[in-house]
Amino acid sequence: MAWITKDSANATIERRAEPYLTDALKKQAADTYLPRYETKKAATLPVLHMIQHTYGWIPHQAIEEVAAFLELAPGDVLDTASFYEEFWLKQKGKHTIAVCRSIACEFCDHKALTDRCRDKLSIEIGDTTDDGEFTLIELECLGACGGAPAALIDEKLHEFLTPDQLDKLIDEARRNKGHHH
Repeated sequence: MAWITKDSANATIERRAEPYLTDALKKQAADTYLPRYETKKAATLPVLHMIQHTYGWIPHQAIEEVAAFLELAPGDVLDTASFYEEFWLKQKGKHTIAVCRSIACEFCDHKALTDRCRDKLSIEIGDTTDDGEFTLIELECLGACGGAPAALIDEKLHEFLTPDQLDKLIDEARRNKGHHH
C-alpha cells in the first residue's frame, strides 16, 4: 500500500492584513485568562475558544498568532485545535445542523435525519453548501437521549425530530438571514 502524502511544506496559509488576535482580544486574554493559569500554554483552550467565538472558526493565521502570543510552537496550537471536535479549522456555514448519532438516536433512526439533510442540501457530513448557508455535522451525543432522535440547529435543540420537521426547520433557517455561528 502506498503512502498518501500531502505537500505540507508548500502549503500556503491564507492571510489577511489585520490580525485575528487583535490588540483588544490580546488584552482580554491577558486580563481574563493568563492570570488563571500557571503557564501561558495552559491558556491555549480558552484563547482558541475566544477566537472561534469571535469569528465562528479558527483560521490558520489565527493559530500562528495565538502561538506567538502564548510563546508556543504553531504546531502545538494546531495539534490542540485539531484534537477537539468543537473547534472549526475551516469556515462553516451561517447555520450548523448537528445530528446526534448516539446510541439512543441511532436506535430512533438518526440516519433518516442525516439523509434528509444530505438530499435537501446536496452535501455530505462535514461539508458546507456552496452558498455558505449550511454546514452538516454529526455529533457523538447531545445529551437529549429521552427526546431521540435529536438535532442541534445553530444553538437550538430539537427533539423527537422527523425528517419532515427537519425539512421545515431548514427552510425557516434559510429565510432567517441572520448569522448564527
